[in-house]
Amino acid sequence: MNQNTQEIGKLLFDLTLSSGTGPNLERVLERLFHIIAEFPSLRLQQKGAILLINPVGDAVQVAQFGMPPIWSSGCSWHTLRDLDPPDGESVLPLSCHCPGGPGGGACRCEVCALVLRDETRLLGYTVLFPEGEDWPQPETGSVMNDLARALSGLVGRCLVGEVVKVREWELEEARTEAIHRLGSAAEYRDNETGWHVMRMTNYALAIAKHLGLPEAMRELLYVTAPMHDVGKIGIPDAILLKPGRLTEEELDVMRRHTEIGETILEGGDCLITAAREIAGAHHERWDGQGYPRGQRGEDIPILARVCAVADVFDALTSPRPYKHAWPLEEALTWVHDHSGTQFDPAVVRAFDTALPDILRIRELYRDDIIDPKQVLSLPPPTERPDGWVSWDESLAVGIAVIDEHHRHLFDLVNDLYEVVSEKRGAREVAQLLKALDLYARVHFSAEEKMMAHYAYAGLDRQKHQHHRFQEKLQAFYEELHVNPLTAQYDVLEFTRHWLVVHILEEDSQLKVLTEMPGDSAAS
Repeated sequence: MNQNTQEIGKLLFDLTLSSGTGPNLERVLERLFHIIAEFPSLRLQQKGAILLINPVGDAVQVAQFGMPPIWSSGCSWHTLRDLDPPDGESVLPLSCHCPGGPGGGACRCEVCALVLRDETRLLGYTVLFPEGEDWPQPETGSVMNDLARALSGLVGRCLVGEVVKVREWELEEARTEAIHRLGSAAEYRDNETGWHVMRMTNYALAIAKHLGLPEAMRELLYVTAPMHDVGKIGIPDAILLKPGRLTEEELDVMRRHTEIGETILEGGDCLITAAREIAGAHHERWDGQGYPRGQRGEDIPILARVCAVADVFDALTSPRPYKHAWPLEEALTWVHDHSGTQFDPAVVRAFDTALPDILRIRELYRDDIIDPKQVLSLPPPTERPDGWVSWDESLAVGIAVIDEHHRHLFDLVNDLYEVVSEKRGAREVAQLLKALDLYARVHFSAEEKMMAHYAYAGLDRQKHQHHRFQEKLQAFYEELHVNPLTAQYDVLEFTRHWLVVHILEEDSQLKVLTEMPGDSAAS
């Protein structure tokens, strides 16, 4: 065994050098079991898992080899909760409890748990499955201790690397948020409604996708589209807030918002450049009759051409203090009639292709009070049978707009599941967790506004539950800074359970609003 021990030690050293700090610990396990397979004397089965400790002391299975993942695993690791192994103890014999044992009962798998530690804390365990009842042999102990130390270093490096990626994303997101807040400052000075910027931005993203713009350009559009009217900060209130039609002189002043926006957005990097181009050119026309420069055709920046269609469509279909919202068919006709004159024909074609997505976005980010009796005529949503949560009609509350909101929340949770199951890393988890939090706020606000309008008796209870949900999401976000791997699985389990239970037990009661007499609150 001495020669084997030296050879295993060399292979473990190679393992620590070659595994990097990526988020996919399953690759580490794959390399590990390749080593184990070369040494039958270790008498270990070709299966195992890495379990990390979350903030409440549970052992969360974050990687596996030769075993099903956490969402389909039969193993329960409750015996590891609050185990607190003594200092210096690296190898622990344990039992896990699995369904499907003899006679349909529970079996008890004898396992070897390698303790994973960094310099300050217990990280978790690597679980291995011995072969034979007389395991371990006396000479196996030193190998297992070496293995525990090697895996501790690898897992610790992985966690540090993922936390760094979350911090890097936060720095980028802080800049994005500052830009969005600047765009919001202009919006609040205008007569435009609260969700105009979010609708317009998401319309633009849907159009850009169907136009075939690359993902990097669409990400740039998402950050910069909210800045399209930032120059309105510099327009006098007497003109900006005037409820009636503007005079020609006032229109000239209003048109200056494009040039003011360009001035505000002076800078050299690609993000500020894109924002400046959108702010300065979204009122240019394909035929050259727009402002401020009379650019025509493809001389107009492509992102500005996309935003022009998205902005006008939302303006036409949204109510303003000085006008009613146009009916959908009239707005669509107007956009089509101005293809080739005001708008890029290719962008209008992409708009038509994206229309099912655009109509759904329109219902997801609406300003008016939801009418419980409103009937939606939207294309059927794309089914995701293999997602983490599946929609079925038992979850419908009978209020079409609320059901559409819930489907969107399910989509966001399933997007998060894809990122976690594909091991794409904590950075993308943080992005989706924020997207889920932001849309939950949109949904809760709209739902509470409807309940208040119709004097729903359970409003305070719903508000409390909504607040608790947001607190939990914030706690998971904080967990990303400590253990980004366990946070991913914890948030998945929580959101699936909470959404389904909340819909079935609370939101299903909202159906009573469809039976109440009263005005139609939504247009």
